[in-house]
Amino acid sequence: MCGVNPLANRSDVATAPRVVVKVGSSSLTAPDGRLDLPVLHHLVQVLADRRAAGQQVVLVSSGAIAAGIMPLGLPGKPKDLATAQATASVGQGILVARYTEAFAYHGRRVGQVLLTAEDLIRRTNYANAQRALERLLTLGVVPIVNENDTVATDEIRFGDNDRLAALVSHLVRADALVLLTDVDGLYDGPPSRPGTRLISSVTTSADLAGVEVTGRGSDIGTGGMITKLDAASIATGSGIPVVLTSTANIAPALAGEEVGTWFAATGKRKSARRLWLAHAAQVRGRLHLDAGAARAVTDGKRSLLAAGVVGVDGDFEAGDVVELVGPDGVVARGLTAYGAAEIPEIMGKSSHQLVDGFDQHPRAVVHRDDLAQVRARRRR
Repeated sequence: MCGVNPLANRSDVATAPRVVVKVGSSSLTAPDGRLDLPVLHHLVQVLADRRAAGQQVVLVSSGAIAAGIMPLGLPGKPKDLATAQATASVGQGILVARYTEAFAYHGRRVGQVLLTAEDLIRRTNYANAQRALERLLTLGVVPIVNENDTVATDEIRFGDNDRLAALVSHLVRADALVLLTDVDGLYDGPPSRPGTRLISSVTTSADLAGVEVTGRGSDIGTGGMITKLDAASIATGSGIPVVLTSTANIAPALAGEEVGTWFAATGKRKSARRLWLAHAAQVRGRLHLDAGAARAVTDGKRSLLAAGVVGVDGDFEAGDVVELVGPDGVVARGLTAYGAAEIPEIMGKSSHQLVDGFDQHPRAVVHRDDLAQVRARRRR
């Protein structure tokens, strides 16, 4: 069974039963804006070799918009949503066709899997996607996953495919996630700056203290190093180690060699429900907590009671997902048992006060079984 115990070190990647590999648009695009077929073919050859060695591989690939730019005669990356959607529609077919041809040369079939944020927000869709991907893998197919850009409504990216790759890693219970980018790993500052050094291993958040990163991606891609670190945080916090390196280093990375940056798993495998709450669910509002309540739901792993709520934002109903905000920022997400209109009447009150004046059967505002701790997001 995949994903039972986290890999102890990067050398274990070579024998990991199942890995997710993410490659970005900028890695697959030549200077003239076309798909860089030599890079794509090299990537496919490495992945086909790993599959032949018995390793199951899921490829999360950006590049649909980049692939559609030249055929449509556009001067560059589209600026408006409708044109980006149209470009992705044209480019996605071209991208998958190239992957299909390249993998077929090595005797492998691919399956296209297009996901939207909705597929990871709604638990029924999540389960359906999980079953489909599992079946593809057992059939020996290499799934090619991308965001369904053509029908994206809120924004053209799912916060970038880096984050999608981290969630897919949990979805398929992968043993490791390999994030491919334009640089050979994480540096403590801009790689072009003299004196910066490669960080070979990250085992705790303390290893990132003082690291300078940027949120800006390339002209073709959407993400910068911040999105890679966000993805690594999601994956490692769910028990999945991460290797961050350049596309040119894909072969040694999957062979477990000392390339790029290794992010050790820091947390245990989460249930699909808790991961959904922490990273995929749509937040409808916020509950503000006093310091004691914030400690209770984090350090104490306890339910949130009305006595610890000091404020409410948003328009939500009972059963919606809300963020729990302590004095120092967001500490958790959870399913609220009360609607936004009810919270002002109960907040700050003890269970005895609720029984006497409001609710004969007071509930926890957010039960501990419906809570997932989260880390505050880095500012972009």
